[in-house]
Amino acid sequence: MPLLTCIDLSMNGFHGEIPKVVGELRLLQALNLSHNSLTGPIPPSFGNLAALESLDLSFNKLSGKIPSQLTNLTFLEVLRFWNNNLVGPIPHGKQFDTFENDSYRGNLGLCGFPLSKECNNDEIPERAQDEEDNGNGNGNGNGIAFIWKVAMMGYGSGVVLGISIGYIVFTTGRPRWLVRKIERDLQNKVSSWFGKKRK
Repeated sequence: MPLLTCIDLSMNGFHGEIPKVVGELRLLQALNLSHNSLTGPIPPSFGNLAALESLDLSFNKLSGKIPSQLTNLTFLEVLRFWNNNLVGPIPHGKQFDTFENDSYRGNLGLCGFPLSKECNNDEIPERAQDEEDNGNGNGNGNGIAFIWKVAMMGYGSGVVLGISIGYIVFTTGRPRWLVRKIERDLQNKVSSWFGKKRK
């Protein structure tokens, strides 16, 4: 089965926010979503695309800050955020320090290196904001609560599915091989139980 390493969905007239699930395509090397009408923020989950070498989100309507998680993309060589509505300081570190101001043109709300526009003192750097959110206990607790909810949903679904399949198997008698196997196992257990009772 071939691996998906390049996605080019440019000029397709897409609307709405970028799905966070894109951040799970960890072997992706190139992602081009340019020339659409995408809105909302850049998903922080993009920081999981460890193999990404090219990211083009230009000519959309993306807003909000550039997530600091994108500095984790150490193989990134091409970055284009042209003509969006991005705001706030540009994250620093690793590959992001190698990109020139041309990568960010057309985003009047961005500030900081490598742009000539300096950030105001009241603008909190993205990395500091992330650390503050993680340190206040709310983000961590919400994450654990979410994981528990998913686990319980999966457990509940499994129980319902198991009961449903069991009911169908015993009412229809099919598949016969499964019914025979279950009957054999039950007979063995009953026999061993009665054997222990006699002793």
